[in-house]
Amino acid sequence: MGKRGGGFSGMPGNMNNLMKQAQRMQRQMEESAKELETKEFTAAAGGGAVKVTVTGKMEVTKVEISPEAVDPEDVETLEDLVMVAVNEAIKQANEASQSAMGKFAGGLGGMF
Repeated sequence: MGKRGGGFSGMPGNMNNLMKQAQRMQRQMEESAKELETKEFTAAAGGGAVKVTVTGKMEVTKVEISPEAVDPEDVETLEDLVMVAVNEAIKQANEASQSAMGKFAGGLGGMF
């Protein structure tokens, strides 16, 4: 094999670099997750008659209902509007989370 020895002579340095990259990526992921938790996502339904705000932790923090949306004779419509707005706000938060974490998934490809 000549002067090069075995094919593994460079591995310890490469392994240290990989570990440092993994640790750096983990810190960045944790920072992104914390940042995402503080973001708010608002969605509306019924032309803005109902608005719901959720955090990146999927917690509802605000519900706004326009007085025009309140009809004692038609509670079901209001319930549907609230449900649609909540689901849309959660969808937005999920998409933001997947987008934020997706950028890190690409970096893992060369590591494992």
